[in-house]
Amino acid sequence: MLFSFDLVLIDKNFKVVGLRELVRPFRITLPERGAESVLELPAHSIFRSRTQIGDQLHIDRYEARKPSSKFLEQPIDQHGARAGVGGFEPRGHVVPLQPQSSKADSRRSSYADTKVR
Repeated sequence: MLFSFDLVLIDKNFKVVGLRELVRPFRITLPERGAESVLELPAHSIFRSRTQIGDQLHIDRYEARKPSSKFLEQPIDQHGARAGVGGFEPRGHVVPLQPQSSKADSRRSSYADTKVR
């Protein structure tokens, strides 16, 4: 990993048996007795959720459904979205960014020079 993260060590019944906060990149942590699985979470997740050793986690099983035949029959528009799916309605046209100039004295990015129609 190239960034810090939190670890929650859980046993086979999803009970928290260990916590590791802000694990830095390229670090190894010692195993916790009774830990069977590890949850890798964004940094500060343990602090924000107030997770403690002994907490019981409830993890629901998720099984992906196959897309319906209606979904597969819908055409894909120019933006790569299927018409009428997910409430996605493209607004306007996006103008691609121009490459930045190679001038060393230019402090402004080319993003400020682009316009959205």
